[in-house]
Amino acid sequence: MTETPSSASTVYFTKAITPAGLRAAYDALKWTPTGKVAVKLSTGEEGNPNYLQPALIKDLVHHVDGTIVECNTAYGGARSTTESHYKVAADHGFTEIADVDIMDADGQVELPVPNGSVLSVDRVGSHALNYDSYLVLTHFKGHPMGGFGGALKNISIGMASAEGKMWQHSGGKNNESWDGDDDFRRAMAEAASAVAAHWGDRMVYVSVMNNMSVDCDCAGEPAPVDMADIGILASTDPVALDQACIDLVWAADDNASMKERVESRHGLITIDHAAEIGVGSKEYTLVNLD
Repeated sequence: MTETPSSASTVYFTKAITPAGLRAAYDALKWTPTGKVAVKLSTGEEGNPNYLQPALIKDLVHHVDGTIVECNTAYGGARSTTESHYKVAADHGFTEIADVDIMDADGQVELPVPNGSVLSVDRVGSHALNYDSYLVLTHFKGHPMGGFGGALKNISIGMASAEGKMWQHSGGKNNESWDGDDDFRRAMAEAASAVAAHWGDRMVYVSVMNNMSVDCDCAGEPAPVDMADIGILASTDPVALDQACIDLVWAADDNASMKERVESRHGLITIDHAAEIGVGSKEYTLVNLD
């Protein structure tokens, strides 16, 4: 977070994890959505308290007149069917603040993967194509298999149909394996590239670094949170955004658990590969909004 090249992406930052802080980070992007707007987030597994709270995001969701979108899980649990997923979304308060759309309720569509080495296509929920613009609203945290969950994961695994999730986990080999090897991490980068290429500048990214367990919001019984909250970041570049979040974790005094989780799962492969295939840049300028 020192001097960076003039071609570096811009990442905006505020310590204020409040509705006003979230709006300030978003407003800094100077982005105006067009058409029908989706807000992509995780609705959180039943029993997990760490997901982005509706009270925090409500004002911003209303500002963009967004529909909250998500896809079903592939691992079972309370969000593995459309009916039960809608119930969790309601129980967690999301249906009270906006319409919610489970995007693979009617199946999936394929997006081509540019420059892929493990994937040729990305399989996303078919309703994804119903939206013209996307606000990718991410809760940054750890992940049992990916190392961490950031913006790149939110548009790869997060926008994939249940079958598409398995497709990525297997590194494009089948729809049945639940692997977590390095091809899985590369597959997430390549799936993200398909989504980013399709929507282009009609997609922006805001990540909230609070309630950061080493486990993802998909875990019904996540490990305890042992990091202090950091803030909210926003960018038009998901690679730069994830890199900035990682750098802030690395700089924290209480990062031992999170750093071990990311490193032990080779999580940085996803960022590195995404940069290699042109999704975005790891070089960035951090602009403090406080």
